[in-house]
Amino acid sequence: MLNIRRFFNILKRTGLLHMFTGFIICYFAAALVLLLVEPQVTSYADGLWFCFVAFSTIGFGDITAVTLAGRITVILITIYAMVVLAMIPGVVVSYYTEYLKAKENETISTFLEKLERLPELSKEELADISKKVKRFNNKR
Repeated sequence: MLNIRRFFNILKRTGLLHMFTGFIICYFAAALVLLLVEPQVTSYADGLWFCFVAFSTIGFGDITAVTLAGRITVILITIYAMVVLAMIPGVVVSYYTEYLKAKENETISTFLEKLERLPELSKEELADISKKVKRFNNKR
């Protein structure tokens, strides 16, 4: 649940939440349009299925658009989906990378702060710093 909340917070901060919400609205609207104009789409569930197959670019072929309005709808929903599906993972990965860098910088800052107070540290704290330096050197 926390990861979903974090995902939506990232989308909100970057403004992609509006794009994602717009995509969901277009998805359901496109399913309705397909229900109205395509003879093979006989229920709203079929329209949703067809939109899913179109935007995920799977293209099973069980339902195909035969009318001009249906084809235009499918083209638009597919292009919109490609844009959304390309942008969201990039933004999430970028935020995650920045989060890891910030966390690393925080750790380095804490470590440097301890080094500045070296004469005041206890033997346990000095041993802890020594272990951390050895682990850092072993990773490199």
